[in-house]
Amino acid sequence: MELDATDLRLLDATQGGFPLSRRPFAEVGGQLGLSEDEVLARLRRLVDEGGLSRFGPILRSENLGGDRTLAAMRVPRERFDEVAALVNAHDAVSHNYEREHEYNMWFVISSEDEHDIQRVISEIERQTELEVINLPSLDEFKVDLRFDFQEMLG
Repeated sequence: MELDATDLRLLDATQGGFPLSRRPFAEVGGQLGLSEDEVLARLRRLVDEGGLSRFGPILRSENLGGDRTLAAMRVPRERFDEVAALVNAHDAVSHNYEREHEYNMWFVISSEDEHDIQRVISEIERQTELEVINLPSLDEFKVDLRFDFQEMLG
């Protein structure tokens, strides 16, 4: 997809430190000389066209009284898109990605309690007729990675 200079500035402005206010997109727009509607439209386009896989917070569910797990599946190539759509339809699935590995689909399930995580896993297994491997974290190490999009593309 084609990104213009405004898209790059928007990507830089929305990494970390996103405003916590009643109208955060208006605040970001104010910093960039854009309207709130233009910020929202550009972000929607970036997600819709695949430039961003998603736009939203990643919450530390365990600090909010919840839990999360990493899950993996072995999905036949010809069913990958179908299974991805079924997995992604669950509100508890925050992101999903493909790997070149025997277990080629990996995703994160977050919920208020561990029983709901197991319920989502069971539902995905029922819908897809494929096994889900549950890989809960034992320890967490946070790495904050940010890019300078404008600099990267010259």
